[in-house]
Formats: sequence, structure tokens, C-alpha cells
Amino acid sequence: VQLQASGGGLVQTGDSLTLSCAASGLTFSYYTMGWFRQAPGKEREFVGGISRSGRNTVYEDSVKDRFTIARDNDKKNVYLQMNSLRPEDTAVYYCAADRTIMSVAPKRDPLEYEYWGQGTQVTVSS
Repeated sequence: VQLQASGGGLVQTGDSLTLSCAASGLTFSYYTMGWFRQAPGKEREFVGGISRSGRNTVYEDSVKDRFTIARDNDKKNVYLQMNSLRPEDTAVYYCAADRTIMSVAPKRDPLEYEYWGQGTQVTVSS
């Protein structure tokens, strides 16, 4: 199983950025997917998650109304659209696949995720 995250970069406050995560080696539509981030000196935190169908999403409070998660099961991709970026959004962003296939809802606990991408750096300058 491989998850390949991409799309990170250096942006300014208020800018937008879209991250992509390409999955291979798994039946993508069987897995709920999550996005996490980790800033220097901090623990990895949940950003948001998406159900297998894509109809159900959940977000961490600080990104709600600014970030949107979507997926394309045919392309085996999951996306994180980030708008109105802030310096505190600076982190390495990771995509992850649930450790349990056919889960109903996305989960917030990173321990519930089995497969992880390598991470992509997002830096927001003030």
C-alpha cells in the first residue's frame, strides 16, 4: 500500500492550496480517509476525514469552513482544499487510510489509521 501526498508549498496568509493524495495497492473505496498535520514540536493532529462514499466529512474545529476534503474513488485520490490559510496552518500534512475496511464514518484518532503517506510541507507566511 502506498499513499503519495503532494501539493504542499510556501504561501501567504489568506492564500489557498490544494493537497492531493494518490493511493495504490488497496481497494480505495473500501477505506475512510483522513488528513492529519504535524507542526514542529507538536503532536500529529486530525484535520479532517471523509467517508468511503465521500458523502460524509468531518473537520477539526479550527479548519471548519476553510478546508474541504473530497475524494475520487475512480482515480484513487483524496484531496484537501485549503482556503484562507493562516500561519498556524503551517505543518507537514499527511493523508492516511483507516485500518479497518468498510468503516462507516471517518475517525479522528490517528491510531485508527493503518497506512500513511510521506507528508507534504505547507508553510504559510504572515
